[in-house]
Amino acid sequence: MSNRVARLPLSIVSFVLGLSASFGAAISLRAAAAEAWPQWRGPRGDGVSSAADLPISWAEDSGIKWKCPLPPWGASTPAIWDDAVFVTTQADDERLLLLRIDAKKGDIVWTREVGREQTPRAAQLRKAGEERRAQKFHNTHNLATPSPVTDGQLVVCHFGNGLLAAYDFDGNKLWARNLQEEHGKYTIWWGHGNSPILYNDLVVNVCMQDSLSDLGGEPSPSYVVAYHKRSGAPAWKVLRPTAATAESCDSYTTPILRTAGKRTEMIVWGGQILDAYDPQTGKKLWELTGLSGNRVIPSPVTYGETIFAIQGMRQALLAVRPGGDGPRTRDDIVWKFDQGTSDSPSPIVVGEQLFMVSNDGVLRCFDPVDGRLLWKERLKGEYRASPVAAAGRLYFVNMKGLTTVVSASRRYDKLTENQLDDEFVASPAVAHGCIYLRGKNALYCIGR
Repeated sequence: MSNRVARLPLSIVSFVLGLSASFGAAISLRAAAAEAWPQWRGPRGDGVSSAADLPISWAEDSGIKWKCPLPPWGASTPAIWDDAVFVTTQADDERLLLLRIDAKKGDIVWTREVGREQTPRAAQLRKAGEERRAQKFHNTHNLATPSPVTDGQLVVCHFGNGLLAAYDFDGNKLWARNLQEEHGKYTIWWGHGNSPILYNDLVVNVCMQDSLSDLGGEPSPSYVVAYHKRSGAPAWKVLRPTAATAESCDSYTTPILRTAGKRTEMIVWGGQILDAYDPQTGKKLWELTGLSGNRVIPSPVTYGETIFAIQGMRQALLAVRPGGDGPRTRDDIVWKFDQGTSDSPSPIVVGEQLFMVSNDGVLRCFDPVDGRLLWKERLKGEYRASPVAAAGRLYFVNMKGLTTVVSASRRYDKLTENQLDDEFVASPAVAHGCIYLRGKNALYCIGR
């Protein structure tokens, strides 16, 4: 083989070697993608990892590969690709930061200041009149709540003041925009928390907020917007009007992508509307309107042709099976459950089971086909983070750092409880056979 290559013209040799390098790089990229946790709730946005052998036992003094102190603080989930772990945070001096952390050692490789701004806080639990024209943040999160997203070559971060920016893996800023400056002031009641997603060459963001329609004066429309991820140039924008009013317009959910026949649908949930878009063009494909409930925090998940969505403020969990394009009807709701639903953690589907944990720790397991409640158990503590699953196990992290591991089965089987000394609102990430837990003060890498 080497003698034949040596006798070939240099241009052909260079071409062959270049082709081999490109092919090898492509294989490497796909391998990295298989091990990656590129966005909020992982590769498919459903909290499920393909990891075969995650740890199930750890403590502050055992089972931790590394612990990286973070500038306090944020509620975003890490985005992980190969040896790069990206996390956003808001430092005490109000700097909005993007950090790259070495996945093997836990060292901070670089820190970039994306912007600087104070988090507007609410002293009250209700808003009225003109107070609704500006967002105020709940005390459980700040401007560093949206999770970053990566494709293995660049990382895009978003902050609750509207900043949307892209960096390469060396920390060079590629572009930056401010969605509030371009599309109007955020009026979501308790602080913008929607995370961006990537589709092909686009980064897509949603903003579902108080329309102010009952106040008179300038309205505040909700919208879905896409930019070219390499340049930041606008790609498309669609308005998302709703008949909901005041806080019921608000949604903190992140879109999910699903395959429906020969096409990809981007599912958006909030403002008492469940709808789908072509993620490449922004064309609306179908919508189910007239739903009830209030502001929504849990993101939807899918099981086959069914979409599971919680209506918000502990209202009903809906199982929706859209039957076609255009306006849909309540006939598309195949079942619902309205007792003790989650107000924050997103549901998760593993195998032939649907799981949902409420904020106060009541864990329920359903048959996803007909909605039968298979079992119910109470976990310790309060929950805001969404669960993750791998290798037939579920991981639930409460706000005081206790992770309960249970079997993803049709009977309750608690495996372990693991305590860390930190506060947790961010959802876990899984990559390289490790679990990454983002606390208020540090990022933990837990591995065998």
